[in-house]
Amino acid sequence: MDKVLGSAAEAVADIPPGALLAVGGFGLCGIPSTLIAALADAGTDRLRVVSNNCGVDDWGLGLLLRAGRISRMTSSYVGENKEFARQYLSGELEVELTPQGTLAERLRAGGSGIPAFFTPAGVGTQVETGGLPWRYAPDGAVALASPPKEVREFGGRRYLLEQAISADFALVRAELADRHGNLVFHAAARNFNPLAAMSGRLTLVEAERIVEPGEIPPDAVHLAGVYVDRIVRADPADKRIERRTLLQED
Repeated sequence: MDKVLGSAAEAVADIPPGALLAVGGFGLCGIPSTLIAALADAGTDRLRVVSNNCGVDDWGLGLLLRAGRISRMTSSYVGENKEFARQYLSGELEVELTPQGTLAERLRAGGSGIPAFFTPAGVGTQVETGGLPWRYAPDGAVALASPPKEVREFGGRRYLLEQAISADFALVRAELADRHGNLVFHAAARNFNPLAAMSGRLTLVEAERIVEPGEIPPDAVHLAGVYVDRIVRADPADKRIERRTLLQED
C-alpha cells in the first residue's frame, strides 16, 4: 500500500517512447514540474500529451517541447509558448485544440469508464464539421485536419459526440499526499490535476508534503488513493507566476 518512491527518475523510468500522457496544471498553476523534469532528463521522446496548455518556453511541458520530445498535443489553450506556435505552424507538432470544458470531461469520462458523451460545445463550428488543422505541411498546407463529429438531437437541441481520453500515464501535482495515495490540492492548483489522475492507467503524483495514512481527514480528501500508483516528493519552491501585476501607487 505504500506508494512512495525514492525519486522522480524512478517514477518515470518505465514511460516508453510514444506514450500518451495526461498532465495536470492550468497555465503555470499546479504543474507537475518535478516529474516533467525527470522525464526530460530520461530522454523519452515521441510523447503524445493531453494537457490544458503546454507551459512556457523554459519550464514545465515547455522543456519537453523545446527538446523535440512531444509529437502531439491535445489542449484547449495554446498560451504564450512561442516554441509551441513555431513547431505547430512549421509542421513539427500535431495539435488537437479542444474546448476547455470538453477536455475536462473527456479526461473525467476516461477515468470513469465512459467511452464517449454528447455535449453542445462546438455545435455549428468547425469542431462539428471538421477541417481544423491538426498538422501542417512544411509548405504551410494542411497535412492533417480534424474529422467531422457525430451529431444527435436531444430535447430539440443538437449535441456532438466526444470520445473519452484514457492515458497510458498521468502526471499530477498535489499539495498533500498520504502514503496510500489520497490527495489534497491547494486552491486553484486543483484545476485539471484530479481529472488527469483519473484518466491515467498509471498515475504518478508529486506532492509537496507526504504524511502517514490517517493524517488526512476523510472529508478533506480531494482524490482517493485508488487513482494513484506512485508518489514522489516535489520541491515546494518550484513554482512560477505566469503574470505578475503590481499596484501602482499615486
